[in-house]
Amino acid sequence: MKENRVYKLLYTIIYPFFLLLYPIKVIGRENIPDGPAVICPNHTRAIDPFFVVFAFRRKNIMRIMAKIELIRIPVLGWLLRHAGIFGVDRGAADIGAVKTALRHLKEGRKLLLFPEGTRVSEGESVEAKTGAAMFATRTGSPLLPVYITPHKRMFRRNLVVIGQPFEPKFEGRKCTAEELRAVADELMARIYALGEEQQ
Repeated sequence: MKENRVYKLLYTIIYPFFLLLYPIKVIGRENIPDGPAVICPNHTRAIDPFFVVFAFRRKNIMRIMAKIELIRIPVLGWLLRHAGIFGVDRGAADIGAVKTALRHLKEGRKLLLFPEGTRVSEGESVEAKTGAAMFATRTGSPLLPVYITPHKRMFRRNLVVIGQPFEPKFEGRKCTAEELRAVADELMARIYALGEEQQ
C-alpha cells in the first residue's frame, strides 16, 4: 500500500532528527495490541503526533485523523494524504471523515486521534469529543489511552505512557449519546490517570 511506504519513508527520515531534539522515554509499549485500536492521547502541543508515532515504533503503522486545515496546505497536505493522514472538519458533521476512520479500523488498522479535539493547556480541561468512543463501539476495536507529558523539553527525555487497552461495554449495537459520553469521560480519566501514576 502506497500510504504505508510513504509513512515508513517519512518515519525513517524524521525519526533521528526528532529524537535528537526530543528524546522519548516510553512506558507501557507492551500494551500495544496487535490488531486495530483507537489510539487516544492527551493533546497540549502541535508536535504531539510525533511523540505518539515514534513511541509506537515504525512497525505499528497508524492512520491519523488531523484537522482539515493541515490537509489543505499546499505540498504539506499532499504529503500528509499520501502518508495515510486524513482530515476532519471540526466545525461540521464530517461524515466522510467518520466513514474513513471506521473503514481503517474495520480493515485492521490503528487509528490515532486526539479525543479532546484541540490542544489543551496544562491545568485546563475540555469535555472530550465522543468520536473515539463511537469508533470503538461501532467496530469492536479497543480504546488505547496514551499520556504525553505536557512539558516538552528539548534535549531531555519526554515521557509517553501507553495504558492498557479497554473495550467499551456496548459493542455490537448503536449506543445512545449518554452511553458514548460516559465512555468518552472514562477514556479521559484513564489518560490523565497515567500521568498521575508517574508523579
